[in-house]
Amino acid sequence: MSIPPDSTALGTSKENQNGPNRRHFLYLGTAAVGAAGVAATAWPLIDSMNPASDALALATVEVNIASIQPGQMIVVTWQGKPTFIRRRTEDEIKQAQDVDLSILRDPEPDSARVQRPEWLILVGVCTHLGCVPIFDGNNLRLSDPDFGGWFCSCHGSQYDTSGRIRKGPAPYNLPVPHYSFLSESVIRIG
Repeated sequence: MSIPPDSTALGTSKENQNGPNRRHFLYLGTAAVGAAGVAATAWPLIDSMNPASDALALATVEVNIASIQPGQMIVVTWQGKPTFIRRRTEDEIKQAQDVDLSILRDPEPDSARVQRPEWLILVGVCTHLGCVPIFDGNNLRLSDPDFGGWFCSCHGSQYDTSGRIRKGPAPYNLPVPHYSFLSESVIRIG
């Protein structure tokens, strides 16, 4: 005589059949609530790594250059630094283009420093110790008249009409920021 298998002894009762499904639901529910808690806790930390709105406002600056005449320069603030926008004269352009690159400490042709020859845009921070050079332009006679550009009165660095270092302790040319012409009269720096 054979004994029919007892379904409760094999763990196949109705109660046990529903158990794993309920257990999986509890695991998934707990994991979802835990993940939401981790995300809610981490979000303020991650969001704090974004730049502040005042920093984003300084990331780019648009400048109307229509009123700048040849030989004039304006200074704007970009990323907290003075930025020179100079409309060069024909003589200044020729002087910058005719320089023998082999005599320069940081050789860079004028054509690599400008998008349009008449417009020179430079970050006005001396590459020696971060002073702000003044424009000499052969008028103040502070620097060598052959250079005709900027003069850093703190340590004597002299830059030419393309912002290239010509004399003094500065190791590099004045930096050229990323800029683009939005129209004939407006540029965006940054």
